[in-house]
Amino acid sequence: MPCPLIANADVIRVTRVDRCGRPVCGEDNGFVFDCFATLAMNANVEEGEDVAYTAANGRQCGFKRGCPTFNGYDIELNFFSVSPEFVEITTGNPVVYGFDGEPIGYDDCSIQCNSGFALELWAEVLGEDVCDADATGDGAWIYFLMPWVTNGQLGDLEVGNEAVSLVLNGATRAGGGWGTGPYDIMPTDAAGTPGPLLTPLGSNCHRRTFVTSVAPPEPVCAYTPVLCGASPS
Repeated sequence: MPCPLIANADVIRVTRVDRCGRPVCGEDNGFVFDCFATLAMNANVEEGEDVAYTAANGRQCGFKRGCPTFNGYDIELNFFSVSPEFVEITTGNPVVYGFDGEPIGYDDCSIQCNSGFALELWAEVLGEDVCDADATGDGAWIYFLMPWVTNGQLGDLEVGNEAVSLVLNGATRAGGGWGTGPYDIMPTDAAGTPGPLLTPLGSNCHRRTFVTSVAPPEPVCAYTPVLCGASPS
């Protein structure tokens, strides 16, 4: 698949990470959903300072272009489903529970800058060879991973007579302890056996993108478990 074409976005998964960017294991630390409109990943780049060497007579003797600094991605997720579990994982704000112990809402409190989450996105791929007879899997997806997102906060909300969407803002960080991850998200051999990342992201990397034939997880409107060391799909 030399030239994959990205079609529509499919599924997003968020996973709670600790203050060092490591996935947090447990029953209530993941969330998978598909009720979203767009995910923007805007590069945050600080322009470098150019250096010009100008002689007394005004002639330019030399010029050095400044090197920009990449600070990461500012994310903006527009979504529809008001899921307390999703809001809690991404913003750190507490869930409101009903009499039966089920989540029914959430509180808007201060921005929890010490919380964080990983964000994965699957988008369908178009291509003539996606479903070749000798291919593995049931299709192909472009997979995006941002393993450490911080400063999650909800944006403005307006409720009226039109469809209501919410906005989640956040910013990526480099490094962290995601490693190869707790999930099976890519083929690990010619037979297409699903497994975790073959290599971790570098210490100065913010995002990884690749084509995978391993299907995304099914959306579930509830917490999903993060089973570190067991590599669930």
